[in-house]
Amino acid sequence: MLSDMTVRELYELTYEGTDIEKDQVEYVSLQGWIRTNRSGKNVGFIALNDGTYFRNAQLVYADTLPNYAEVSKYLTGTAISVTGKYLPTPENKQPFEIQVTEVVLEGACDNSYPLQKKRHSFEYLRELGHLRPRTNTFSAVFRVRSVLAMAIHEFFQDQGFVYVNTPIITGNDAEGAGETFTVTTRGDANYDQDFFGKHASLTVSGQLQAEAYALAFRDVYTFGPTFRAENSNTTTHAAEFWMIEPEMAFADLNDDMDLIEDMVRFCIQYVQDNCPEEMKFFNEMIDKGLMERLDHVKNSDFRRMTYTEGIELLKQADVEFENKNIFWGMDLNSEHEKYLCEHVAKGPLFLIDYPKEIKAFYMRNNDDGKTVAACDLLVPGIGELVGGSQREERLDLLEQRMEEMGMKKDGLQWYLDLRRYGGCKHAGFGLGFERFVMYVTGMQNIRDVVPFARTPRNLMF
Repeated sequence: MLSDMTVRELYELTYEGTDIEKDQVEYVSLQGWIRTNRSGKNVGFIALNDGTYFRNAQLVYADTLPNYAEVSKYLTGTAISVTGKYLPTPENKQPFEIQVTEVVLEGACDNSYPLQKKRHSFEYLRELGHLRPRTNTFSAVFRVRSVLAMAIHEFFQDQGFVYVNTPIITGNDAEGAGETFTVTTRGDANYDQDFFGKHASLTVSGQLQAEAYALAFRDVYTFGPTFRAENSNTTTHAAEFWMIEPEMAFADLNDDMDLIEDMVRFCIQYVQDNCPEEMKFFNEMIDKGLMERLDHVKNSDFRRMTYTEGIELLKQADVEFENKNIFWGMDLNSEHEKYLCEHVAKGPLFLIDYPKEIKAFYMRNNDDGKTVAACDLLVPGIGELVGGSQREERLDLLEQRMEEMGMKKDGLQWYLDLRRYGGCKHAGFGLGFERFVMYVTGMQNIRDVVPFARTPRNLMF
């Protein structure tokens, strides 16, 4: 019996069984790309990958194959269709092999193909953004990225959240940072004569619009692209990235932290369950402590500590920080965040109640008049992973805060209306998706978890 199969299906058949019984599968047909091809006088071996599974299928072809001489010269990267006999080999490193009876050339690969069987640096592969998904590392990265995105959707959908597509083009800067990309049809700055009749930019956050929908649907989330025109070349900055931003009505900061904790646990487990081969690869080849660290976060209590307590502990720490100038009101550096979660909490830590001067205008003022109901989730390895807050629902205090920060209300009257017309306490958070991918995979540069990175002076693809 001949069956059209994928490499994933063959591994599932070999290890777990599927709806197809093993004794029904004798001959199979596969399509894919050659990863390696080595041949001798009478026999050859091809490692074939079809993109459905991290591991390759081993093809064995003998000189009885009519086009043996031709097949033996096929280069890495060549696309082929194959028919052959499926043979389980549990005693070997490969759990099965395909004894080839027919090979059809689908697409030859030029000998200038830049991906050969050797280790390439990540820097080199960034220049080959169109080809790097064919390597082991980036095959694993982008499958995990796909699975993690599905985990996000499954988590929020199962919780009853409504998925809202917030606009990419906007007339306001949600963070007040001013580092936005202008969207214009003009060659000058006369934006009143532009397409929208005003200055427009690519969004830095979908949060403000998500708040509007939370006050209708109660629980909503956005998951889409955001943009920052920050001229930074660090390993954690990109001009285009994706954000996950839930908003919950009738929720306070504690509810917000509970949701963050549940989401992080769920997503880690989901990726471990659905990408076992990829996660094994990352743990062995990229970050040898990865799985232990993820398991620790997944199984730990998420401690909660005020910013003020954290500052006092940092002042008392017997550690030589690079930034020794520690004071109340400072924006913590990564080294400080790592110390608090790795050495004090010894696990994931929520730092709460930050000084209002270092946080966004929309965060709810606490009764002390100095701090806001904000939280950052700090995790071992990187420090901050998620940032959230209870939003300021009191119109007078929100307007007062905007005045203190010198913000114009013209473009945000609709946002203030949400406090005038049936406003209620509400909370939400933001999680940079690429940062989450980096944390789950152990990859150290955001350029290596984005299919085609957008960074300063870089628009190659």
